[in-house]
Amino acid sequence: MLSSVRPSAQLSDPHDPPHPSRLPQPLARRPDRGRGGTALVAGLAAAGLLFTSACTVANSDTGGEVGAAGGNTLRIVLDQEPPTLEPCESSLASTGVVVRSNVTEPLIERDPTSGELRPLLATGWRQTAPTTWSLDTRPGVTFQNGQKFTAKDAAFSIDRAVNSDLACNVDGYVFDDDGVDVRATSATRLTVTTAKPDPILPLRLSFIEIVPHTTSTEAKVRKPIGTGPYAIGGWQTGVSITLDRNDTYWGEAPAYARARYVWRSEPSVRAAMITKGEADIATALDPKDATEENSVAYPNNETTALRLDGREAPLDDIRVRKAIDMAIDRQAISRTLFGELGTPAAQLVPRGVVGFNSDLTPTVPDPGAARALVKAAKADGVPVDRKITLVARNGQFPRVAETAEALQYQMAQVGLNVKILMADTAAHLQYQLRPLPENVGPIALLIMHGNQAGDAAFTASQYLLSESPQSTFGTPELDRRVAAATALSGDKRQKAFAEVIAYQNKAVAQYVHLAHMRGLLGLASSVRYKPNSATGDELRLAEVAPAEGKGR
Repeated sequence: MLSSVRPSAQLSDPHDPPHPSRLPQPLARRPDRGRGGTALVAGLAAAGLLFTSACTVANSDTGGEVGAAGGNTLRIVLDQEPPTLEPCESSLASTGVVVRSNVTEPLIERDPTSGELRPLLATGWRQTAPTTWSLDTRPGVTFQNGQKFTAKDAAFSIDRAVNSDLACNVDGYVFDDDGVDVRATSATRLTVTTAKPDPILPLRLSFIEIVPHTTSTEAKVRKPIGTGPYAIGGWQTGVSITLDRNDTYWGEAPAYARARYVWRSEPSVRAAMITKGEADIATALDPKDATEENSVAYPNNETTALRLDGREAPLDDIRVRKAIDMAIDRQAISRTLFGELGTPAAQLVPRGVVGFNSDLTPTVPDPGAARALVKAAKADGVPVDRKITLVARNGQFPRVAETAEALQYQMAQVGLNVKILMADTAAHLQYQLRPLPENVGPIALLIMHGNQAGDAAFTASQYLLSESPQSTFGTPELDRRVAAATALSGDKRQKAFAEVIAYQNKAVAQYVHLAHMRGLLGLASSVRYKPNSATGDELRLAEVAPAEGKGR
């Protein structure tokens, strides 16, 4: 759920794509304002903010809608139609929320709360050599088309997702475009060999959904076949997707015989559908539409931040980047604009991710010190008066436009010239992903990164390296530190990545961290479901049940 920067390529997601974003936080408390809080709130009031891929598609058909709401049907309303249901693209949140662990399943699953890896279609795994892992597959499992699942299918699925020309999202985001050698050595065993030792290969494999070995390798599929508790019933483009319960499922049968997804772009409409009894679950509600009766808050895996383009003056001067960091009052923004859905952040990864640095605290706003840094940079010839464009995406998160205006105001208060550009998804991606646009001047990009994998390596590979898909610059020393941390495991890995994050903040300062976010899931009183940090990326229907005494 990489956002985001599932990191967190969500090319048509409401989150930043994790591949060329994507990206567990506690409920935000009402913090003290801290230094500068009163001034910022006055500024917000003055600004009026307080109230306010080229592959073809296999087995493609428009299909007919199967079933309708009612009876034993779970009704879900999404914020957008999935761009694809192709399993190798399921690290796109809008695809994964339908496909992952519903239609298809991985060999290994990660517990979103504890971070532990658990067996699913694999019953066990072990490292047999520095670069080789062996996995045993679960017997007695069949695909939804009746085909028997074996290690051959698992090996095929890994090879198809990572080594093929399909340009799968999971390849770039999870495997960094590095190929693997994968072989089925028997009907129930396979080996995976990497070019160099990879201590987190089992975690990477948890992102690969298993499909039959007869699946096309020439084109992405429209209606995938998997081993999950539901099978695709129909996809009526622009209208709905239906899933039917898989009566041959190897695990526990889900409570609902059918699920039906529709999509509505307006959060107020999604909230109203819950209130009016037209939907059981609704994704991505706006706080202004949410009540205790129609929604529940959950840690959505996302961190908002400003990415500063260190290639362009005046942002190429670390004093200016540090000044921006000190100019921002995260406490006031979180309290005024995010409410209980944002906690001030000091790093790109939230607590619970390997590498989270518990010693870091959000920068205390100090406009005076920030102005002094800008003044010193100007005295040395840095063109601090040059216009900086703050780019944000429409609908990126609730009250994004007001957030951009608050950031503009704070940066202006320390002597910087900032204009706002609100962009649609396609335009925002041009600024976000390499190759970055040229001749556009200095850019401060508002991003939303989600590390759904639970390891800082995925954040570093996308956002911190000099040539990362979503980084504008870096340093040789930061690259060296990331490479060294990536080769470690256990406590040493945690410590090394925590140091990487601290070094980035101190010596590179490409990012101004704003808040760790929480999401709002619409939930009708007729159903029982406990969302977790993975809910925004994979909504497991088997975990949903009718509320007591309210069976459907």
